[in-house]
Amino acid sequence: MSDSGILHHITTLVEEEHRLRADAGKPDHDADRLRHVEEQLDQCWDLLRQRRAKREFGEDPDSAKPRDPRTVEGYIG
Repeated sequence: MSDSGILHHITTLVEEEHRLRADAGKPDHDADRLRHVEEQLDQCWDLLRQRRAKREFGEDPDSAKPRDPRTVEGYIG
């Protein structure tokens, strides 16, 4: 997936995240879906950072691979 494709996917996920957060107090709120969307967003941002780093150091950005949610969620900032 290209950088622009990843950014497009991020935009779509952010829109969904906003909808899910707006519904947080409602009875039909889907907390599991919100958690999944948050994980996907973290994975997408991580993949985009990997691609940019590879490009910066002369490597092939297409060799970047999505990491599993446990790895990405376990980062300590």
